Amino acid sequence: MGNGGRGGLRPGKGKADDGVAATPTAVSDSCQYRCIECNQEAKELYRDYNHGVLKITICVSCQKSCQKPVDKYIEYDPVIILINAILCKAQAYRHILYNTKINIHGKLCMFCLLCEAYLRWWQLQDSNQNTAPDDLIRYAKEWDFYRMFAIASLEQAAFFIGIFTFLWAEQPVTSKKKPNFVLLLKALLLSSYGKLLLIPAVIWEHDYTPLCLKLIKVFVLTSNFQAIRVTLNINRKLSLLAILSGFLLESTMVYIFQRMEWDVGSDCAIYKSQDF
Repeated sequence: MGNGGRGGLRPGKGKADDGVAATPTAVSDSCQYRCIECNQEAKELYRDYNHGVLKITICVSCQKSCQKPVDKYIEYDPVIILINAILCKAQAYRHILYNTKINIHGKLCMFCLLCEAYLRWWQLQDSNQNTAPDDLIRYAKEWDFYRMFAIASLEQAAFFIGIFTFLWAEQPVTSKKKPNFVLLLKALLLSSYGKLLLIPAVIWEHDYTPLCLKLIKVFVLTSNFQAIRVTLNINRKLSLLAILSGFLLESTMVYIFQRMEWDVGSDCAIYKSQDF
């Protein structure tokens, strides 16, 4: 999810004069990075001196300086960054969202939806006892998977719409300037990576699978909560209310699908009352 080591230094490089190793040159006026500690804008992440000597930039923002390294994660291994992101550390989220160039949110979203659709489809097939011919069964199973994918997509869209609607209504409270909803959408998609754990939950099937699925849901919501708080720089209360708004709209969508008998549940664990 992030670049570590020397490879991670490239996006925020600042250059120094060839003849003077201790006096770096001025950098561009544009601030395209963020300090992972105080969330203030920064012009660069590090300086490149003579003979490959690199020095991480210290936060010296004119508004609020924390006097700490702008981004310590540029020297970290990607595995360490991933672990910190799993622990929902705000610094790791700022590094990933602001100081790296990650463009996998669309692919990640599609793969997560496929995982969720497969789990729903697997649960549905496990509960169905059909004696129809093999060709008809395969045809029905294929369309069941497409249906599960469409339902999972609509439920996630409802979740995001609920979040964005709440934040739009609270816009005067959350920020003096217009929130970057494009970045927020990217952050929400990236922070939903916990849905990838749905596949191991299917592979290692046990009696406690429903509990695992609920824990995965809680983890995804926690990651989304942290992504909202970091992206918009708002307090925990508003972030929690935004998550609850999205979850409420998603639950409403699930209820509608259940009433229409299009879906079989919201937890992907027990969709119908089954006789085992």
